[in-house]
Amino acid sequence: MAGFAEMDVDTIWHNGEYVDWEDATTHVLTHGLHYGTGVFEGVRAYDTEEGTAVFRWEEHLDRFYESTKPYDMEIPYSREELTEATMEVIRRNDLESAYVRPIAYYGYHSLGVSPGDCPTEVAIAAWPWGTYLGDDALENGIKAMVSSWRKHSSSQIPTNAKTTGLYVNSLLAGEEARRNGYKEAIVLNKEGNVAEGPGENIFLVRDGEIFTPGLSESILDGITRNTVIELARERGYTVHDNVSISRGELNTADELFFTGSAAEVTPIRQVDNVEIGNGSRGPVTEELQTAFFDLVERRTDDHEEWFAYL
Repeated sequence: MAGFAEMDVDTIWHNGEYVDWEDATTHVLTHGLHYGTGVFEGVRAYDTEEGTAVFRWEEHLDRFYESTKPYDMEIPYSREELTEATMEVIRRNDLESAYVRPIAYYGYHSLGVSPGDCPTEVAIAAWPWGTYLGDDALENGIKAMVSSWRKHSSSQIPTNAKTTGLYVNSLLAGEEARRNGYKEAIVLNKEGNVAEGPGENIFLVRDGEIFTPGLSESILDGITRNTVIELARERGYTVHDNVSISRGELNTADELFFTGSAAEVTPIRQVDNVEIGNGSRGPVTEELQTAFFDLVERRTDDHEEWFAYL
């Protein structure tokens, strides 16, 4: 990804106002900076023949508001205000396709662990973002390693809230993988079963059926995950979406792939030193990947309800 200074974007919505990119700042004693008390979303907007379309915006908004609940955080803006702000940020930055980042966090007031009277600040940014895991990842797949870092349990920290501080876990796993020559990590939960990637859900294909860890496996309830499950079932696949997957099952899978708003649908061709299937994108992954991009780029009229147009 290019550095922000290299991108032709200049406007961010911050606390109800459109401000210059360089002026979208916060105090160094902001509560969220010190304690990770923020929630966020990662959303894609796609360039389609009908114009720029934000994919599954309503579902992202649902999760955005729901993520605040464990932290007793109140977002001081309505869904309609956040929607209009998002569309306007995309327009003002003259983006045809974009990655959109809404974030809410406890701001500056006091610095005890309790946020107390710290205000809730909200910002929305948008910028161009290509293939998250590399230009050839979608076609040729990536190499991943099983991380030595484990995913925390929902009895420790809520796993279904998309919280800023929790991504320290993701950073540790991902950087460990990259230091060892892999593109991405696979994270196990505390029981030693497969959870997810640092920023992705994971799917396994075996004997023509599709498996993905259930929500009780300490995963985030991914919106792209749910999209792919529905697309697969529409195509006649049996999808097991509430299973436990052992580490060893990764090695014997016919196919593996990641899903996520950033990663979209990315094949995994190798785990640790084990080649998956024939070491390339498998036929089920390719079919679902094609279905996904046909959908989001509006080469099909399916699921019109999943799109919010500028």
